[in-house]
Amino acid sequence: MQRGAHLQITPDLLLRAYASGLFPMADSADDPEIFWVEPEIRGVVPLDNFHIPKRLARTVRQQPFEIRVNTAFDEVVAACAESVENRPSTWINATITGLYSSLHQLGHAHSVEAWSDGKLVGGLYGVSLRRAFFGESMFSRATDASKICLVHLVERLSERGFVLLDTQFTTDHLKRFGAVDIPRQDYAELLAEALDGPDLPFSDPL
Repeated sequence: MQRGAHLQITPDLLLRAYASGLFPMADSADDPEIFWVEPEIRGVVPLDNFHIPKRLARTVRQQPFEIRVNTAFDEVVAACAESVENRPSTWINATITGLYSSLHQLGHAHSVEAWSDGKLVGGLYGVSLRRAFFGESMFSRATDASKICLVHLVERLSERGFVLLDTQFTTDHLKRFGAVDIPRQDYAELLAEALDGPDLPFSDPL
């Protein structure tokens, strides 16, 4: 980890960090300092081995939510940063919020959103760079909302030719979808493959 409190971190520097296998975090939402992380073990979801649990697959077919892309990016990030009962603190501080908002305006950060009765009830956001997507965080205010957003994310990435979905770390939740832990060197090879290709569009209509 490398602390970056006194560095002038720009959107361009952030993209170059992703291309080098780094991503930023903060100790807490109230701490203005951020630091770079490069895990020895990295979490990824193999796009060709994505697993949807049977119950969730049934729910997806029922289409309980309206799924939108990039219509409320800043709201999604703010919701991911909120303190909730099962997540009393987060690493998303004001510096990170501002950086990803700038990346969104540049077309490199995206949100997948679940809406119900005109209200945002779940979502996720991340960064796209060539054929890689770096998932950052997700939230849910309704049953299965963030899970269904993940299913739509994977469908979109697969249809458009992306080859890497980086989850940074794995959780039991993500492992149910096929997420795996891989060594840093293996991740570097996957990242190099993903960056050796065109800058694929993410936000165009499917």
